[in-house]
Parts: sequence; C-alpha cells; structure tokens
Amino acid sequence: MSVVHRLTAGWLVDHLSFINQCGYEICDSFARPGGVTRNTSVTSIEDCHSTSAFAAILSSSDGPTYGPGDAIETEGKPAKMRYMFREEFFDISKPHIAAAPEEQLCQGCPEVNYMDFFCCCCLVILQKRKRKFVFNQGELDALEYHSKVRKLIWEGTLHLVQEGLKSGFLHHSAAKLNCRKNNVPQHIVCGLAELCEMAKQFPAVNESDHQAVYVLEDETSHPEQDLLSCVTENISNFAKIIVLMGQKYLVPPNSSFLLSDISCLQPLLNYKKKYDVIVIDPPWENKSVKRSNRYSHLSSWQIKQIPVPALAAPNCLVVTWVTNRQKHLRFVKDELYPHWSVKTLAEWHWVKITRAGEFVLPLDSLHKKPYEVLVLGRVQGDVKEALRKSEGVLPIPEHQLIVSIPCSLHSHKPPLAAVLAEFIKPDVECLELFARNLQPGWTSWGNEVLKFQHIDYFTLLQNE
Repeated sequence: MSVVHRLTAGWLVDHLSFINQCGYEICDSFARPGGVTRNTSVTSIEDCHSTSAFAAILSSSDGPTYGPGDAIETEGKPAKMRYMFREEFFDISKPHIAAAPEEQLCQGCPEVNYMDFFCCCCLVILQKRKRKFVFNQGELDALEYHSKVRKLIWEGTLHLVQEGLKSGFLHHSAAKLNCRKNNVPQHIVCGLAELCEMAKQFPAVNESDHQAVYVLEDETSHPEQDLLSCVTENISNFAKIIVLMGQKYLVPPNSSFLLSDISCLQPLLNYKKKYDVIVIDPPWENKSVKRSNRYSHLSSWQIKQIPVPALAAPNCLVVTWVTNRQKHLRFVKDELYPHWSVKTLAEWHWVKITRAGEFVLPLDSLHKKPYEVLVLGRVQGDVKEALRKSEGVLPIPEHQLIVSIPCSLHSHKPPLAAVLAEFIKPDVECLELFARNLQPGWTSWGNEVLKFQHIDYFTLLQNE
C-alpha cells in the first residue's frame, strides 16, 4: 500500500511503492513458438519536418532493445516483463541541511512564542544580509504564516514518523547504513516541451477528419497518429512502450494523456469528459525558476485562463499545489478559485522527510521550508447534485499532512489518489494538469506529461 500509516493528523505515504504498484508490466503477445519472443515495439519518429513527426505507434520492428541474455524464453506463451522505478531516486538518507539538535523531531515539539520566533528570524536575516532592519511584505507574510502552521506540522509529522519507526518503514540508522553506489542518470534528454513548441509550427489538424482519441493497441502496425492532436489512451491491463524522437517512455495501464502546452488544450476539451477530481501543479513564477531556467513559468493571468469550469463535473474537488510564497497562496484563494467558482475548503501540507524520519530541511529554515501547500476546494453548482455526490464520503478536513520521503527528481510530487480516496466516490474521473508522470485511472495533461515515464528512470526487474 502506498499509505503506510493513517492517523488523525494525516498520512505517511510510500511514494515509491505507489509507482511500482501502477503495474509497469509489459505483455508480449507475439511469442514465437519454441522460445524467444520478439519485442513489443513502437515506431520511433525522428524526422521533425512533417505533421506526423510526433507519431508514437506500435510496429513489428525497432522495439525495446535488450542486451545479451535478455531474450525471453516463453515456450509459446506470452512473455511478461516488469519494470520498477529505480530506488535511488528515493534514497534520501540525510537532510539537505541538518537541523540543530534542539530542532529535531526526536526532541518533541518545542513551544515557540511567536514574538521570540519573529525576533530570532529577524536577527538571522540581519546577520545574513548585513543591512538595516527592513523587511519586505513578502518576508513578513511568510513569517506570520509559518508561525500559524508550525505546531500543526511539527506535532503531526512527529506522530506519523513515530509510527513509521515502530513499523520499520523508517529507520534511525538509515543514514549510517547507506553506502550503496548511486547510479542515478545525471541527465535524461527527452525534449518534450521543445516538441510541443515545435508542433505549433505545423498546419492545424482538421478535427472533422481526425479522431479525438488514439488508443494504444497490440497490433503489428498502425496508421501514424499525431500524439499532440488528441488524447492517447492505454485501455489495457498492461503497460505500453512508446517512442518519441528516439526516447522510450512507459505508459501505465488504464491511463490516458495529452502531450501539449497550454495553447493547445482543445483536444482535452474534445475528449468530452467531466472530471470529479482535478489536481493542478502550476509552473509558478519565481526567482529560482528564472535563474535556473529549469522550466517555463506562467503568470497568474495565464493560470486563470485554464478552462477548469469546462472540465469540471458538478461538485468537482479541485486541488492546487502552491509554493510557499504567500503571494501565490493568496492568489489561489482570493482570485483563482473565485474565478473558477471554486469554494476553498482546506489547506493541507506535504512534509518531506528522510528515510530516518528527519525533516529534509530545518522546519524554521528561512530560505526553504520542508513542506509545500495544497489548497483544496469544490466547484460550486447544483446543491442537489452536490449532496448526491457527497453521500457516503467524508467531508474534507481543514488541515491534513501528507508525510513522505521525496523523490530526488525535481517537481516529482507524491500521489494524491490514495489520500483522497476517503473523500471521493470510487471510480470517479480524475485529471491532473501540468503533470509530469502518469497514473492508472487518471487523465494527465502537460507539455512534459511523459517526463518521469522515461524508461531510464526504471529498471527491468524480472522476466516471466
């Protein structure tokens, strides 16, 4: 189970386990009699000078490549290959910055007077900046917000960590015992965002002649299909491999996605699904993103243009990831949600810990916090429909913690499907916007929606 422990304060979540339970098992139904199967395959399109340049289609050649000894003995039966997400990406054994002994979780929650805490922070900032006692409004707002949520985060995380240590999921000695060689790929080139940008230069697809959905099949050949012009579905119970510009990506079973940027959302609207859960992880504008040029960001005005009302079912639960900048939090609650007719219900926090149960950063760090904010709300609409959909599910609590060991890959958020399960009905339609990975049972959209599905993030565990 991806939920290791459930307490009143929230959940201790195993992100790695969730990924590996998604079912990255590939079945090759083209087993050759007497022994070796040919590989389940897809066509790689590397010519970017035609509309079909972005096709990802299954074919009978040029499939996944395996080294000597990787051929699968099937004896006439379909072969199965299972991929597992690489454990190294969750090998967070030490804090990024160690907290002082009196600030560590094992010491219990110290009572902090807000004025003493504020003055202490002021002194640290003064020493760091060597300037006069002047704070901008953003710093003051951040200090005030942290003072309000600090005790909830400390005490809730402490209880969940204690349960994790008792059960053996977390280990006090994890940092000392970790001597495994780290073989994490330093740089995986996928170029998905660039691909989406290039697609804008090609002639528009005639919707009357083009299907709205492309289903990944097991046939030996397919007509070329432009992934950027329609939603792609894997409706089977097995994973599929697709190839884009020479790069291989794993698509989990029973998932669907649209690879495009915000200017090409029409195929998602053409999909004609209404979603009961919409999770949004906007590329917020901030100084760090600008300096690193890690990904393109959107302004607040651009985020407001996302057609959430057109995608949301009545009483839809909307969950938005927010950075720790109070400017963004206020924007979501005071502007974005009202603009979408969404009523704010709760603020939850994702708390990041090591395998030993420590905060990855000191809780009172002035630069970065070991937590991120989620704002939950519901689309306002028909009262009777809202009551019908809320029957048999729990109301959204005002505050909860999602505590987990974070992935070392930037912006790889923990899964919300398991923690939201008690607040939504089974088998509802779920959508993630600005996604970078796929989930079974969900539709995902983004200009890097396949980023963390790259096959190099996985390892071939076994052949069956």
